[in-house]
Amino acid sequence: MQRDGIVPDMMEEEPSSKITITYSNGKSVEFGQELTPTEVKDEPEVKWEADPAKYYTLLMFDPDAPGREDPKFGDVKHWLVVNILGCDLSSGDVIAEYVGAGPPQGSGLHRYIFLVFEQKEKTTFDEPKSGKLSRENRLNWSMRVFKRKYNLGRAFAGNYFKAQWDPYVDERKKHLTDANSS
Repeated sequence: MQRDGIVPDMMEEEPSSKITITYSNGKSVEFGQELTPTEVKDEPEVKWEADPAKYYTLLMFDPDAPGREDPKFGDVKHWLVVNILGCDLSSGDVIAEYVGAGPPQGSGLHRYIFLVFEQKEKTTFDEPKSGKLSRENRLNWSMRVFKRKYNLGRAFAGNYFKAQWDPYVDERKKHLTDANSS
């Protein structure tokens, strides 16, 4: 994460554990490898070393929108699930449904960062929801502000990949809306 500026740009120190991320096409995320938007279009299976009695928050975001040279859209929220009991995603509350990588053509490589935070307890999250096909409530988000607001502390686990435009991005844009939808 230091190699690609995630530490110290996005967080002070690296998470102590790795999130295992596997897509249905068999592609796995390895710290900093390049994947295509086509390869990461579907929600992956994620696992981390979890205490089955504790609650966790999983998030995925792109800090490089619309491009790494001019990230004026802040962090873009791609996935946010809270109150996950242990490592059972189905037990959590989905705030933002998974949307894969979608970097604009010509914007270069974007970093897509997955983080898991251990929660002190089951928490009420007062956050607007984002449907799978919705852009609403995703741009100009801040991982740091979110983390502070809910007192999440240091990221417990992490992983990331890089991606740049491929033709799937244009196909995906045809289906996204500016209003929440499912």
